[in-house]
Amino acid sequence: ELAVYAVVQQSTLSRGLDALVKSGLVLRQPDHDDSRATRIFLTDAGREIYERLWPHMSNAYDSMFRDVADSEKNAFVGTLQKMLKNIRKHNF
Repeated sequence: ELAVYAVVQQSTLSRGLDALVKSGLVLRQPDHDDSRATRIFLTDAGREIYERLWPHMSNAYDSMFRDVADSEKNAFVGTLQKMLKNIRKHNF
């Protein structure tokens, strides 16, 4: 499911998660309610990096949408959501 949201192949996401686990930034744990699923959690080190990087990411997001009207932004996000739905539907 995470691969669909990230719009990458499952194998690509799995290799990326393997690297994050090896680096001690995330943990994989089996889902107690669904044996087919695995839950991903940030470690303390992962949380620290996230908190350090998030302000920069947020500033970049704000810069990208500077001078874009809310109606335009909403239309853009709506279009991206429809595209994501199509990606899921057709399993690209």
